[in-house]
Amino acid sequence: MADYKEWYEEVSSPFRDKPERVKLLNLLNHGLVVLMYLAYPFLLLYGYRETGDIFNPAFLKLILVPGISFILVSLVRKGINRKRPYETWDIHPLVAKDKKGESMPSRHVFSEAVISMAWLYVFPPLGMVLLAVSLLGAAIRVIGGVHYPTDVAAGYAVGVLAGLFLWLV
Repeated sequence: MADYKEWYEEVSSPFRDKPERVKLLNLLNHGLVVLMYLAYPFLLLYGYRETGDIFNPAFLKLILVPGISFILVSLVRKGINRKRPYETWDIHPLVAKDKKGESMPSRHVFSEAVISMAWLYVFPPLGMVLLAVSLLGAAIRVIGGVHYPTDVAAGYAVGVLAGLFLWLV
């Protein structure tokens, strides 16, 4: 992107200089993180209730596919170690964040997508809703200035692809 700062200022302008909107953006960002952190244990409870056995292959997939892919994504992003927009450009993020590097792919968006795919595997209606909510989370992280659009697109795509392994294994 030739001038990311200019693009970011335009994208974030509906929120900039409007403290109530910035507060709402941060609240939504935090709320989506909490939602997904709760959705995963509930998924495991639901899966256990359905299988009745923690060693059942269907239940183990709900642990192993997200878990192994989370580890792999963490290693890849550590290797890429892309700087975050606020490290590279003179921008002030609207979402509170002070982490350095490891921006690509977005692990938050990846996690939201793979958890959504796991729900899609066991309960499709909720999985579809959560996939849409994950897109909202991706948009918030870009508007908030903590990720580039390519970071969240990669995180979402990798999360969906990782989730497809639930059907393949």
